[in-house]
Amino acid sequence: MKFPFFKLKRESASPGQVCPEETRTDFSIDPIWLGVTLTLVIFGICMVYSASSQLAARKYHNSFYFAQKQMAFAFFGFLAMIAFRFIPYQKLQKKIFWILGISLVTLILVLIPGIGSKMNGASRWFRLGGISIQPAEFSKLIVVIFLAFSMTRHRDQMKDFKRGFLYHIGFVGAFILLVLLEPDLGMAITLALITGVMLFVGGVRMKHLFLSIIPMIPLAYLLVWRVPYRRMRVLSYLDPWKDPLGSGFHLKHSFLAFGSGGWGGMGLGGSQQKLFYLPEPHTDFIFSIVGEELGFVGVLIIAVLFMVLIIKCLKLALRVKDLFGLYLVVGITVMIGFQAFINMLVVMGLLPTKGLTLPFLSYGGSSLLLNMICVGILMNLTAQHHRVKGCVS
Repeated sequence: MKFPFFKLKRESASPGQVCPEETRTDFSIDPIWLGVTLTLVIFGICMVYSASSQLAARKYHNSFYFAQKQMAFAFFGFLAMIAFRFIPYQKLQKKIFWILGISLVTLILVLIPGIGSKMNGASRWFRLGGISIQPAEFSKLIVVIFLAFSMTRHRDQMKDFKRGFLYHIGFVGAFILLVLLEPDLGMAITLALITGVMLFVGGVRMKHLFLSIIPMIPLAYLLVWRVPYRRMRVLSYLDPWKDPLGSGFHLKHSFLAFGSGGWGGMGLGGSQQKLFYLPEPHTDFIFSIVGEELGFVGVLIIAVLFMVLIIKCLKLALRVKDLFGLYLVVGITVMIGFQAFINMLVVMGLLPTKGLTLPFLSYGGSSLLLNMICVGILMNLTAQHHRVKGCVS
C-alpha cells in the first residue's frame, strides 16, 4: 500500500522469511507506553497537590481538594486507557458522523446560559455535581478520528480542492468557530494545527494549504490585536517588565519560579510563587512550579518523558499498515506533542501567554481523561501492528 507522505520501512531478514499478516491478539500491554504515561500522571498528581494545596486550603478548607479530584480522574482515565487498548481502533470509524453530531451539539449547548458554566468570562464547561466537563477537549480527538476516516475514504481525491481540502476544512471549521465563541483561542489554534498537519500528511496540495493562510491574517488581527486583553498579552510577551503588575504579571512570576529553582530546585513543596503570586499554578503554569521546586533536573525529566512518547509515536507511524491507523497516530502525536511543546514555551516566555494545559500534568479532568484515552488507542495500534523481529512482508 502506498502512503501519501510516509513510506513504510521494512526490516530485512533471511531470504524467503515472510512476516505473518495477522496482527497480535494477546493481552499484552506495551510497558513503555504504560510506564511513561503512568509516570507523568502520578508525577502530575504530586505537582497538582504541591502547587494547589495552599489555594485549596484557603478556598475550600481542604488542601487535597484539587489533588483528590485529579486522582479520581486519573483512576477513570486509567480504566478508559485500558479499555481503548483492547477496543480495535478500526471500530472508531463506525458511527463517526453520529459522534460528530453529538460533539457539535455539546459545543453549542455549552454556549447557552444556564446550561454551560461560565468562568473568567468564558463558557467552556458543563457542571455535573462537583465535576466539570469541557466538551472542546474531546473535540480534538473527534476531529482527529473524523479526518483519519474521511481522508482514508477520499484517499484518491486528496489533491482535489473541493473533496480533498475544502470538504475537510468546512467540517473542522464548524468546530473551530464554536470553540472561538466560548471563547478559547488556544483550543481553536490547536484544532487548526492538527487539521493542517493531517491534511499535509494526507496529500493535500501545498498551494491549497498556503492559500488557507491568507484569510487567517485578517482573522488573527481581529482575534488578537483587536481584543484588548489578547493584545496586552502579546505586548507583555515582548516586554514583560513594562507592566509587571498587569499583563506581565504571569510571565514575570514564571521567570522568578524558574530562576529560583536553579539546577536542583527548592524541594517538593518549597515553591514561593505558588503562594498567591503565580495565578492558577496547578493548571497552565504547573511547569513553572516544577522548575522552581525540582529545578533544571525536574524540567529535563519531564521533557525527556514527553520526548519518549513522541519518538514512540513516530516509530509507530512507520509500522502502521493502513491509512486510517497512520492518520490516527499522526493526529494524536500532534495533539499531545504540540500542546506540551507550546505550554513549555509559553511558561518560559518564548511564546505569548495562552491558556493551554500541560498534558498529563496540569489539573483538569477532561484533559487528563482525553490524553489517557489517546494513549490507549496508541497501545492498541502498537499491538495490532507488532512485527515479528527479523521478518519482511
